[in-house]
Amino acid sequence: MRPDDSDKSSDSDWDDPSELDWSEFDWEKYLREQDEVLLRYLGFYGLLRDHPQRLDEVAKLMGWDVEAWNAALEEDDEEEDEADETDESLQPYTLQKNPVYVATQALFLSLTRPWEILTEKNRQLVAADTMPYLAALYRSQQQCLHAVQALDFGDFTMAVSLLKRTLRELNDALARLPQQLALPDYPSFREDATRRLFDLREVCLRVMGECRYEATRPADSEEDEGK
Repeated sequence: MRPDDSDKSSDSDWDDPSELDWSEFDWEKYLREQDEVLLRYLGFYGLLRDHPQRLDEVAKLMGWDVEAWNAALEEDDEEEDEADETDESLQPYTLQKNPVYVATQALFLSLTRPWEILTEKNRQLVAADTMPYLAALYRSQQQCLHAVQALDFGDFTMAVSLLKRTLRELNDALARLPQQLALPDYPSFREDATRRLFDLREVCLRVMGECRYEATRPADSEEDEGK
């Protein structure tokens, strides 16, 4: 998952969303579609939760690995593909389309929402049991979001610094996840949450590596690739 692996194109007339003559309804429809992308990611992740390379496999199913994606769809109707590409090209590029944003925000969603449901169902839990973990998770999500924004603007070194902060908060969240709660369904929840926290760490570490590569790559090599 490379930091620049997105549909953004500098030559597109749709790069700047502020130039779009869209109403609030148009933007709401667009944002709902992007919410569906997060759910689609989580759907693939749930199917592959026990796969040792689940992050890579989900990325392929999301179409981020172009070669693997094309191979998986080679039997699809070409006309239908062309229609989908045309519809996609009419949409603006926003942060919500960044693959790093989708992967991380989807995983954060899958960590926070089940915890909220768990605490709502078990009102006997006290704040000391529930809030430290949720607060650390929130802090890590905020740092991660800032990192993706820096990434989207090409500020690779800043993105690395923010991802390091994200990792620190993720480690804190993992430490604050209660070892035991007197709930019958908690052990399975904790096992699943731990797996997803480590997957978030893996995404951050991978992106940090790519950012460091991009930050140190000579400018001439970028020009050569464009030729």
